[in-house]
Amino acid sequence: MANYITTDHDLIKIIQAAEESDLAIIADFITDRNNGRISLDTTIRTQIDTFKRCATLKNNSDLLIKEVQEFGGNSIVNFFRGSGVVYREILDDVADHMKVKIEKTDSAEQIELKILLAVAVKGMEQMKPEEQKSFFSKLTGGKIVGFGPGAIAALQASILAGGFSSYILATTVANAVATTLIGRGLALGVNAAFMRGLAGIAGPIGWAITAIWTAFDLASPAYRVTVPCVVQIAYMRQKAKVTEFPSCSQCGSAMTPDQKFCAECGAKSGV
Repeated sequence: MANYITTDHDLIKIIQAAEESDLAIIADFITDRNNGRISLDTTIRTQIDTFKRCATLKNNSDLLIKEVQEFGGNSIVNFFRGSGVVYREILDDVADHMKVKIEKTDSAEQIELKILLAVAVKGMEQMKPEEQKSFFSKLTGGKIVGFGPGAIAALQASILAGGFSSYILATTVANAVATTLIGRGLALGVNAAFMRGLAGIAGPIGWAITAIWTAFDLASPAYRVTVPCVVQIAYMRQKAKVTEFPSCSQCGSAMTPDQKFCAECGAKSGV
């Protein structure tokens, strides 16, 4: 068993409960798709890749926990520190690096959502006005349709309150990051209609990821692991909270559980 910080419940509970396909993305972030990283031992890289190919990462999740903690230690102190830190320290460091304002009282989930929002807001800067409006509408089930400082503030309040909008945001950002960095997105085949509804907002965020990485200065080796891992873990946390994937029965667009009418086609929920 890998030697990791066993009191790190914010990380351990999510990793141990995750699906194999989601852990495979974490594995690729850590190993650079098995191409190797300077600070990653070759033996460990080979082990992680073997577990991924054999679909046994879930049974060996302790190794992923250890490596996420150690890459977090690398980014916080120096590249070759080689000792791990708890996930909360990683979140604090990533937020600081990305200039995301957080509070000491924020939970791990709240910090993750603030980081996702920072990526989304940067992504919106790359969108056309009509794409920005569509993003807001689909992200909030049609509750916010405009764009501007007031709409951004309302979006932030909606996301930080938790719920279905948080899941949509996490899914969209995580899918874009994975597609851009490792060449494949999330395994979301369980609800094709749901993902068709997200397609319109996933594209612009995906196109913006390269610009976002430059804006946040994520070129250092450790941050190329910790930031994508935080995004993926944030998605996994939100996914664990969602038990149903409502979608419009007419056009397949994503809908929130309390949404009465589809923001895309106007059909009544449940029709």
